Amino acid sequence: MAAGIVARTAHFALHRMPSEQSSIGVVVPKRWAKRAVTRNTIKRQVYSVSEAAQLAPAAYIVRLRTGFDRVQFISATSEPLKRAVRGELVQLFARAAA
Repeated sequence: MAAGIVARTAHFALHRMPSEQSSIGVVVPKRWAKRAVTRNTIKRQVYSVSEAAQLAPAAYIVRLRTGFDRVQFISATSEPLKRAVRGELVQLFARAAA
């Protein structure tokens, strides 16, 4: 993460370290996603969206930097939460590819 932030959205930051092979890691701290179900849902979304992204070969880390509002997203695996996460991740990877 010392390489710096390549792109960010309201909830996520994308870090990139030069590398010959492509890899992706995800950091979802308990501080921002208290329930394990939510953390795992976010991780699955990151891996799913990253497969479709057109990124240069490098080591990437997606970091959750703020939590999603538990009042707005009551269920840990609700469809609105999944759509919000996926929408932000698409924006994040589009900004990184540009």
